[in-house]
Parts: sequence; structure tokens; C-alpha cells
Amino acid sequence: MKKVVVASLLAVASVASCARIAVAQDPAPAQAPANPGANGQQAGGGIQLAPAEYNAYTAAIGQSTPQTQAPALESFLTTYPQSQVKADVLQRLLVAYSQFDPAKTLDTADRLLQVDPNNLRALTMGAYFNMQNADKLTDATQKQTTLDKAADYAQKGLNATKPASMGDADFKALKDAADPVFHRAIATDALGKKDAATAVTQLKQSLSNVPVDQTKTPGPLLTDTYLLANAYYQSNPSDPLNCAWYAARAASFAPEPYKSQMMPLAKYCYKKYHGADDGFDTLATSSQQNLDPPADLSTTIKPAPKPEDIVKQVISSTPDLATLAISDKEFILQNGSPEDANKVWDTIKGKSVQFPDATVISVSDTALQVAVSDDAVQSKTADFTFNLTAPLKTPPAAGDKVTVTGTYDSFTPKPIMITMTNGAIVPAKSTKPTAAHRPAARRH
Repeated sequence: MKKVVVASLLAVASVASCARIAVAQDPAPAQAPANPGANGQQAGGGIQLAPAEYNAYTAAIGQSTPQTQAPALESFLTTYPQSQVKADVLQRLLVAYSQFDPAKTLDTADRLLQVDPNNLRALTMGAYFNMQNADKLTDATQKQTTLDKAADYAQKGLNATKPASMGDADFKALKDAADPVFHRAIATDALGKKDAATAVTQLKQSLSNVPVDQTKTPGPLLTDTYLLANAYYQSNPSDPLNCAWYAARAASFAPEPYKSQMMPLAKYCYKKYHGADDGFDTLATSSQQNLDPPADLSTTIKPAPKPEDIVKQVISSTPDLATLAISDKEFILQNGSPEDANKVWDTIKGKSVQFPDATVISVSDTALQVAVSDDAVQSKTADFTFNLTAPLKTPPAAGDKVTVTGTYDSFTPKPIMITMTNGAIVPAKSTKPTAAHRPAARRH
């Protein structure tokens, strides 16, 4: 959905007025083709060019394709490096390169900014194409450096002031096309730096400055809506309800395959806030009708119980805490208050236990780390350390299933790790019949 951006930026060329560029000493000055000045404005009072320069200029801008116009404009700048229409030619060159050569577009943007530091189109192209370059990079440092460049162009673009010779309507048209790119560049750069608060501010400002119907159309603004959902999720503390709202809105209006890529985040954030899927369809429908959630949204959707509240409920409703499943005991040890955690720990400390089908995570001469609870097995993370009474003669491999025995000794809550003493692997029982139990030979 990103390719729409360049087309929207090129469309603003149509708002420019025509400057009068004439042949010097020509008694009846000829009108040149449409000529936006440095920022698309009319060059005040017209521009007088020598006949040869005028002819070279009109020949260059009269080329029919970007691929033929670019070298013609470059040739003009080489021949007339200090031309009065240098800014105009550089801007035309920028527009031409933007349609087929991103690298030369960036180079031309910098050349144009040397002549006109506040040129909105150059700043927009600089922000946009640096974001594109960053998307292609896999090295984190290089990616962030490139995003920093995009954000630098963007900040200058947001601060750019209207040229005195440009009309208010023309400048507004340029700003309306450029500002979403600027906000997006700053937000993307901020997310790379774990600054979700800045990203949220930039994206909400961008989305609120356009007609709401534009935020429903597949394209950059819909992508910004999804990016805003990610920014809320990455906030500290995380804001899963706003994440669910904006991700659901983006997914609702996005075509495939984007819809299927966006919807999982919406459902994940909703369930993270609410604890279940019920009510999600209602939220998704509401998000289609309004860009922003209602102020009282959090009061209409019940949040999931907090872990500490779940702990207290389990303890108060369980007559014998020793009967809890190991996953429940671990949850309480991790999330309960010290008092509640000790209530569970006191029921098992010093007791010996045997766990069948524990998954081996790692093994050494002195210790065996295994996954016992369902969560630990699924995440392939050790939640028990068995300090061995003796080195294992035949150590198991990671991923093997073993029966282990040991005595509860201590624990650390986050991440959960229960330490056992007197650890050992219980040998598997042989399935072969012993000599004493062999069946008697059948008599004939």
C-alpha cells in the first residue's frame, strides 16, 4: 500500500502557478510552459533568459518522459550552473528521478535544498525515500541511522514556512500532501528507538489532520493506523485496548493479504486486555464507524483480572493448596504476594516428588534442567533444576522425556525456577520378561 505516496506527491505539481520566463530583449516575451518556482510558487515579476538558455530550458522541460527529461535537465544545469531557473530545473529533475531512480532522487533533493532549504517537495522526497531504504536494511544500526535521516528531513518539513511568493492555497495543498509523510517518518524513527509516546503523538496528529474518509482507503494512512496500534502496544505501560481498536480498524478496511496480517494483532491486544475473545466483533464494528475510540471505551469492556487478583481467588477457593497442579503452583509463586507465595511453598518445601515425562532442557555433571509445567514445555524453557546426587552414567539429550525425582529446596519467582536437591533420573522399567517369569514351555 506504499506506492500511492509518490503519486500523491507528484500530484501537487498541478497546484503551481506559471512563471513568466522570456527571451531577454524579446519585444514580445514568449510564455514558457508551466513553471513552478523553487517551492511551486510563481516567480515574481517573470524571469528573463538569454535566447540560447531559453531554448535549452524549453527543450529540456518539453521532454515527454521522466527518463528522457532527466538527462536533458542535467545537461541544462551543466551548461548553465548559475541559471536564474536553477531551482525550478532542480525541482523538475527531482520529480523526474522520483519516478524511476530513488538514489538520484535523494541526491537531487539535497542539491535542491542547497538552493532552497525550505523546499517542501525536496524535504518530502528525502523523508520518503530514506524510509524506503530503511525498510530494505537488515542491519539494525544502519536501519536506525537511515530512519534518523528520514526524521531529520521530516522535522525540517514540518517547520517549513510559506514562501512569500506562494499563494496560501498552493502552500496548503503542498503541506496536506507532505505532512502525513513527515509524521510517519518521525513516528517510525521513534519506534526504532523504543519511543512509543512520540510515535503515538505523531501518528494521531497525522490522522486527525485529514478527512476521516481518507483514513478508510487502502494506502499510507491506513498503514499509519496500523502503525499507531503497534505504537500503543509498545508503549510503557502497554495500552492493549487502544492497540486493539486501531488494529481492528486498519484490518477492517485493508484488502488481502494485509487484512489477514493485521487482524491477529487486533485480536491479541483485545484478549490481552479483556482476557477472552467475547465482545471483539462489537469493538471491530465500532472502530469502522469512528477513527478514534470513545473516551469511555475502557468502562464498556471489562478488563481481565490482574494476576495478583487471580492468585487471591485461587488461594481462597482451594481448601488444600498442596493439591494444586504444578502450573497453578508456579503461577502463584510468580505472581502472588510474598505472603501468598509462601502459603503455597510451605505445602511442598522439603518434600520429595517424582515427575514423569519431564522434558530435558540442559544437563551437566551436577545438574539437570527440565521443563515440567505445560507452559514450560510449550516454551521449551526450564522451570526446574535438579541438583544431582551423582553424575549421570548416560546423560539424556535435550528434548528427551525422562522421569526425575528430587526434594523441593528453593525457588526464584521471575523467571520461575524451582530448585530440587537429591536429584536423579528414575530408570525406565524394562519391558522384557525376566528369566523367573518366562512362560513354561508348552507340552505337546
